[in-house]
Amino acid sequence: MKNLPTLDLAVIVVYLGAMLLVGWYFSRKNKNAEQFTKASGQIPGWAIGISIYATFLSSNTFLGVPGKTFGGNWSAFVFSISMPLAAWVASKYFVPFYRSTGQISAYTHLEHRFGAWARTYAVVCFLLTQLARMGSIFFGVALTLQALTGFSMKMIIISMGICIIIYTVLGGIEAVIWTEVGQGIVKTLGAFLIIYIIVTNVPGGIGKITAIGLHDSKFSLGSFALSFKEPTFWVVLLYGFFINLNNFGMDQNYVQRYHTASSSRQAVKSIWLCVVLYLPASLLFCVIGSGLYAFYQVHPELTEAIRQQAATEHLPTNATTAQIAQAAAQLTPADYGDKVMPNFMVSKIPAGLVGLIVSAILSAAMSTISSGMNASATVFSVDIYKRYFKPDMNDKQTLWLLHTATVVAGIAGLIAGIAMIGVKSVLDMWWQLSGIFAGGMLGLFLLGMISRQTRNREAILAVVIGILVILWMTLSDLLPQEYAMLRNPLHQNMIIVVGTLTIFLAGVILTKLRQKNKSEVQLTSKTV
Repeated sequence: MKNLPTLDLAVIVVYLGAMLLVGWYFSRKNKNAEQFTKASGQIPGWAIGISIYATFLSSNTFLGVPGKTFGGNWSAFVFSISMPLAAWVASKYFVPFYRSTGQISAYTHLEHRFGAWARTYAVVCFLLTQLARMGSIFFGVALTLQALTGFSMKMIIISMGICIIIYTVLGGIEAVIWTEVGQGIVKTLGAFLIIYIIVTNVPGGIGKITAIGLHDSKFSLGSFALSFKEPTFWVVLLYGFFINLNNFGMDQNYVQRYHTASSSRQAVKSIWLCVVLYLPASLLFCVIGSGLYAFYQVHPELTEAIRQQAATEHLPTNATTAQIAQAAAQLTPADYGDKVMPNFMVSKIPAGLVGLIVSAILSAAMSTISSGMNASATVFSVDIYKRYFKPDMNDKQTLWLLHTATVVAGIAGLIAGIAMIGVKSVLDMWWQLSGIFAGGMLGLFLLGMISRQTRNREAILAVVIGILVILWMTLSDLLPQEYAMLRNPLHQNMIIVVGTLTIFLAGVILTKLRQKNKSEVQLTSKTV
């Protein structure tokens, strides 16, 4: 490693070693499938709450939010503003429902409601969402570590993936939750440390940062215009509500944690503790982004280095200096926002502290990826393999299946991370992919929960209509110019909003039409 001092390397190695030891410690308890997936329902609510907070506070937040703020405004915080309403809905309706079913999978009840197809469809949507989430997180962390170490991003992703797979397979959900408690604390302390270093490196400190931020609208929450074609305040708010409702309401990562609590009351407490912690934390990372923007305004020579680095990634290896300079001059802050945090760490954070902050970034990645691996393994084992291939598995076989599925999920996630190398904004990529995959799943779930009269046939037609709408909104930009009028006019963040509402409303309308036709037939029969 060519840039990191020995002290920083030692801090990182100690941290990774500690994670592996935690996995080994809890492996002694994982003698059955229930312990691996539910921790026997003995985790206190406060620990689950910090665990959920740590999952939210992924490297997409740690790296993506400052990068997004650097290149734009505080729209990422608008996403967080929607959390309390989504948490209220989840705590009032979803948590009691899941606790009453006793099913470890969030999607088993969909089969009881609509049939096996609905359960499988939701699981596929969830697995694709997790693949996108893990991939974007692997990529985001590799982007930072490459700047610090000089190692290739592929090598970093593979090495980190192996470490995460080992401790997740060993420790199960209990190791995931308790390591996330520690990781949540490390990440928060790392964020405060970064803020302190930024302020001390900007001449004039907080006053100068505030002046630059106000002048360049770096504290703005976005446009309040009632438009859904751009990422306005309202678009991000709607997107945030639907994504957070999906997270709290039917994402296996969170639903599985509700089952680890000793009671429904403790599970509800965990949701609200997450909200109380994440709202100020997300604001803190927006402040970091605005602070970094001010820092690089004061040090334009460092900005030029970042621009050239970003430009070279999209040019041939034999590009001339003049070509690089020309390409760099065309870049905007939004094009290289994800690179400012790694560059700042390399140039301004003292030895020893870099290791601590890298450990915080690693913990941000590991907590989300490990929980995603555990949740993906759980739903694959319960909803796919045991449902369709071998329903009579004993407990030993089920535990082996969970271990194998965890490894496969981890490998798929790191492959997705490698595939994302070169993406301009990790946060934009994650927002777009999660909106596409989660929209259909949430719409079907709400249809089954709210419209109690909807039957299997109406649900199938509603999902088909919803999928077609989502595909059109996602792919219509590829249409040739002569068909430009057929392109999606809305911003990409509206995909989950429109997709969810399409499935729900289509199901309700089809149900009403069936009931109306039935009433007309009955009335005709009586008349005859």
